[in-house]
Amino acid sequence: MPLADSRFRRLFTAQILALIGTGLTTVALGLAAFDIAGSDAGAVLGTALGVKMVAYVAVSPVASALTARVNRTTVLVAADAVRAASVLVLPFVVHPWQIYALVFVLQSASATFTPAFQSTIPALLREDVAYTKALSLSRLAYDLESIVSPMVAAALLTVVSYHVLFVGTAAGFAASMSMVLSARLPSMRSVDPVPFRTRITSGARDFVTRAPLRGVAAMNLVAAAVTSVVVVDTVVYVRARLDGSADQVALLLGCFGAGSIAVAVCLPRLLKRVSDRTVMLTGCAVAALTTACTTIFAVVVTTGPIAWICLAVLWVGAGAAASAIGTPTARVIRRCAAADELTALFTAQFSLSHACFLLTYPIVGWVGAAAGQSVSTAISAVLATLATIAASLLWRSSEGGGDDRIGADSKSESRPRDEPGPRPAGIRQ
Repeated sequence: MPLADSRFRRLFTAQILALIGTGLTTVALGLAAFDIAGSDAGAVLGTALGVKMVAYVAVSPVASALTARVNRTTVLVAADAVRAASVLVLPFVVHPWQIYALVFVLQSASATFTPAFQSTIPALLREDVAYTKALSLSRLAYDLESIVSPMVAAALLTVVSYHVLFVGTAAGFAASMSMVLSARLPSMRSVDPVPFRTRITSGARDFVTRAPLRGVAAMNLVAAAVTSVVVVDTVVYVRARLDGSADQVALLLGCFGAGSIAVAVCLPRLLKRVSDRTVMLTGCAVAALTTACTTIFAVVVTTGPIAWICLAVLWVGAGAAASAIGTPTARVIRRCAAADELTALFTAQFSLSHACFLLTYPIVGWVGAAAGQSVSTAISAVLATLATIAASLLWRSSEGGGDDRIGADSKSESRPRDEPGPRPAGIRQ
């Protein structure tokens, strides 16, 4: 079990603490936006989410390049420190632009933390079985956070002001820092100097040149399409189309989380018998089918128990598909890279996956508002279907990267170990 490794156990605890802090920030930020902007709070939050995605896409590769020769512990602790400082300032903002600026700083730190965290785990857990279980645990943490954080926030708000949530968030990030410091993570050392521009683009170039990673890039669009439909349209279906309550919005979002959790729990055993590529393409197919069925639902939806059951089933399927696509991705990246390439590849994946949301969120939100959910969901279904086909063509089963038995073949696309020239940073125990 990965939790038997004390270093991973501490790092995983740090992740949970940081996730809870982030969840509390999301709730508190919404309340702060309402205090500042009133009825325009939705526009403020929408802009803040856009700023978040821009930070994820643009800052992540630059931050990774700047910290390529810095010890992983230092990077993670510094990112947590910046996040803690940012949320402590948020209670004092009085203008929307101040929210945007602080969100950019906060999410830039997250864009630095997450790829560094992801690239450190393979250095701690060398065995594939343990690493797969660690990925499932990480996915479970993300899914459970989306359920637990609002409950914790709701409980706290019954006795304290929402401003206190920001203090709780800062405490979570501080506790995360302490866990990282106690983990004694492997250090990152530069083997040879590499030009800064090369460090920024190396991960993205690898995604273009290596077949399994090209497939992963296309699958990112599938996951973004189905997830955007759930995130953006749940409240519309529940409140406007089905005349439901806020509690029922949370319940349906919980269905999405339940589907994701169920797949994450099953994946460690399933991936012993089935290749990553097969599981991920199956997830893509389910995502495309679910989005297409949601389009039909948007056309024929009427109030009543059957409509609620149908939507709940669709959302469970969407969560299962998203988990089947996303959870094995790190395994594919690890098989396609040497140890000194992991950080660059995880950073590229982080940026590329969030770049897809910059496309799918506006499609679902703006097109849905202008032309209706049936049109926006139909466009999402077409995107998911085309991206699924592209993924199957870009990453064929004979090209490696998706199965333990052909892991060596997938690495054959990497630069030979004895090739002269500059090398990126490497992991040294």
